Amino acid sequence: METMEVKETKASSGYGKAPWVFKGSALYQLHLVKAETARAFVPKEFRLVEAFGYTLGGFFLASYDDSPVGNFDELVVIAGIVWNPPTSCAWAARVLVNSDEACIHGRKDVGLPSQVARFSKRITAIPRQSKSKINGFLNMIGVGTAVSSHKNHMDIQVTEFKGPAATDICTINVDAAVPELNFDKYSGPVIRMSLPSFSGRTEYNPHLLKYSCQIECRIRAVQAAKVSGPSLTAKDDTEKSSDCQSFDMMDSTTREIGENERNLIISVMLSKPILALEFNCLKMQVDAPLVVSPFSKTTLKRS
Repeated sequence: METMEVKETKASSGYGKAPWVFKGSALYQLHLVKAETARAFVPKEFRLVEAFGYTLGGFFLASYDDSPVGNFDELVVIAGIVWNPPTSCAWAARVLVNSDEACIHGRKDVGLPSQVARFSKRITAIPRQSKSKINGFLNMIGVGTAVSSHKNHMDIQVTEFKGPAATDICTINVDAAVPELNFDKYSGPVIRMSLPSFSGRTEYNPHLLKYSCQIECRIRAVQAAKVSGPSLTAKDDTEKSSDCQSFDMMDSTTREIGENERNLIISVMLSKPILALEFNCLKMQVDAPLVVSPFSKTTLKRS
């Protein structure tokens, strides 16, 4: 991709001036995603990082207890990885948040395909099976799971809102076990890393942008979360939110495009997981995006 003049974007007043800081916890899960699925979201300027017809996608599921707009939940559906020599960057297919302010900020300031969503959470206790030899080794190096007589699991049902309609996207089953005694060992080592990403090319921000997330957290490998798709009886609601959900009624063609895109997003979530990392004591600093390519009239817009 040929990089053009780079300039910093302006932030909306709600979030204040960048960098924006978020604190909480998260699950970062990598999946093998079919390249043809990922290409439906990635701009043509980019070359997908792929092998044998697959790329690395997945999701970033976060619960923030502190941010510029308070606490909220976020699900970033990652379509795949694109080349940005000499390294690579992730491309988000959809960002679902249960905060109108976070949705507006994501769309206007960061160029993300953000949508308002509902995160319905339910915790159940399941008897724990005996500890395996592999998990014993992981505990020795500080990345294994804690031992207890039972294990809590949380089902998180994510429902996307668009105008008056609500559509179930998926249900994510995550380990919600309570840390025991040695919190530092349970949470894993402290690490610092940078996650560069591209964004933009949306109807709300047509420029191609690049931004960076500076992350400091305790990290450990965990069992991959189980993801299930929407039920066949998924219903539409008539709830409405703020101006972030103020859409005109879609015609049949636009509605069909939206449904196809949602189906591709669901397929990313349902693809095969290969690695899951739990981020505790998370502090994430998001820098202001840079414009790397201005909008062209030939660029297709997506919602």
